[in-house]
Formats: sequence, C-alpha cells, structure tokens
Amino acid sequence: MPVVMDAERISRALTRISHEILEHNRGLSNLALVGVRSRGVPIAQRIAGDIHKITGEEVAVGALDITLYRDDLMGASVGVAPMVRKTEIPFSIDGRTIVLVDDVLYTGRTTRAALDALTDFGRPKSIQLVVLVDRGHRELPIKADYVGKNVPTSRQESVQVHLRELDGVDEVLLQGKG
Repeated sequence: MPVVMDAERISRALTRISHEILEHNRGLSNLALVGVRSRGVPIAQRIAGDIHKITGEEVAVGALDITLYRDDLMGASVGVAPMVRKTEIPFSIDGRTIVLVDDVLYTGRTTRAALDALTDFGRPKSIQLVVLVDRGHRELPIKADYVGKNVPTSRQESVQVHLRELDGVDEVLLQGKG
C-alpha cells in the first residue's frame, strides 16, 4: 500500500492548518475545536496543541459521535446495533466559531451527519471544517476550509488514516480494491 503521508508530513500539515485557523479567525476569541469520532478527536487535540505552542493560549476541544445521525444506518440489517460512542462537548457551542475536525472527506455524508449532530447541541456563530485528507467524490455540496492533503482517488480505492493515539503509528495509506 502506498504511503501518502508519513508522520512528518502529517505533523507539518497539522501545524500549517493551525496557523491557517489562527490567521483566518484572527486569534482564538470564541473558537473551539470539535473532533468527529474516532480519528477526528486526536487530530483536533493535536491542532489544539499546535495552537497552544504558537500562541500560548488554550483552545477548547470536544468530541462528537455521529453514529445515530448517519444516513447509511437506515439500511442496516435488522438486529445489527450500531456502536455508539460518547459525545463530549464540555462547553456551550452557542455563538462560538466551531472548527469541526475529521480525518477524511469523501462523499460529504459524514460531515452532513456531524453538522446535524453538532447543531443539536446549540447554535454556533459559524462552523469551519478541517480534514487531514480530501479524496474527492463529493455527493453533497460540502467543502473543507482547511485541508492537510488533497489525494485524488478512484471510488475503488480507500484512504486509511492511522494515528499513533489509536493505531500506534502515524500514516495515511492509499489502498486499492479489486
């Protein structure tokens, strides 16, 4: 499997994204990061760490589970229970700029589910989207504000993101199918 991003490239991409977030938002006033479970959470935490290194300020970080908001569960087999994990947003999102963080942007359906889930917690001033990898093939009109790397793919390929916090290694792999 070809390695699209190694640990160093992932780190550099997240540092660049952190700078872009600060520049676009002119600081941290009323900003919070919310990672989509599971790999969006450690990415959000790393961005928060980078922002702290750059500014010396802390930024709030939350975790969002979107399992029950996914439209692909509607066709799930009878008796198959989805694995629901915990949403942890220990702050009000009302009136805040929320930076939603995920690992891969593909069809846009996961992001749509995340937007639905997030707005059940309140009414943010605005929502911005960070993805480590944008692989194309959108089915919904969704575009990331901050992208670590654009990786053109075929629909038969998959992008596998491995993070040290969950998988013991930092890498992005492109896996062919067939």
